[in-house]
Amino acid sequence: MLLAGFFFALMNVTVKFLPHIPAIEIILFRSIFSFVFSYLLLKKQQVPVLGKNKKLLILRGVVGSIGLITFFYTLQHIPLASAVTIQYLGPVFTSILGIFIVRERVRPIQFFYFAVAFSGVLMIEGFDPRIEPLFLGIGIVSALFSGLAYNVIRKLKNTEHPLVIVFYFPLVTIPIAGLVSYFFWVVPQGWDWVLLLLIGVLTQFAQYYMTMAYQNANLAKVASLNYVGIIYALGFGFVLFDETYNVWTYGGMLLVLSGVILNFLHSRAPATNK
Repeated sequence: MLLAGFFFALMNVTVKFLPHIPAIEIILFRSIFSFVFSYLLLKKQQVPVLGKNKKLLILRGVVGSIGLITFFYTLQHIPLASAVTIQYLGPVFTSILGIFIVRERVRPIQFFYFAVAFSGVLMIEGFDPRIEPLFLGIGIVSALFSGLAYNVIRKLKNTEHPLVIVFYFPLVTIPIAGLVSYFFWVVPQGWDWVLLLLIGVLTQFAQYYMTMAYQNANLAKVASLNYVGIIYALGFGFVLFDETYNVWTYGGMLLVLSGVILNFLHSRAPATNK
């Protein structure tokens, strides 16, 4: 999961370098690359392209598409670390939804750790005047649909190959992004094409490792590791985009990381019978 997070962080940076290209258009290029790459790998490995549980696979594509579109929108309009921080409410939604969708147990103390992390997120956003309520709301919607998508991935654990799950994401996203992009199209120029290609490459690696992690590890534990991406975002934002934050924002980051680390350590501990 840490490797997937690093690839996602690099992808976020690349998107940030394309503020003049509409987010939906970036998603279209990204999805086309992912579609072709996933299809070729599936054929090479002789894995049935359409999978078995088509309804759940389509659902994963739909909720994932909504989560991605809303995330890219916030990524282009607010500071990098702030956009990532809002998106990283997703693991909280993942664990809570996981109780009902995949029947996975979350210990009561873990909800306290999630609350600590969530309070840190609220602290960060509350002291960042660059974030408008609209972007905050869109970001929360993105996190919610991401949490739903991760749970659908877990539901598909015993029936689908990871590449099939990855394949359905662009399969569903391309028609949606293509239709919307028609009304907002901006012709890429020069290095834009290289960056768009790089987004596709980075995303492919990130999605594959993320899918494997969610299929083969405890859902709450993997979800908590997502928060490490905040560190990536802070570093890249400062070095590449000269983004700085006040002491209260850094305090919020500390709360988030504290909640994540405590939850991770607790989820590793064996359950005790009393």
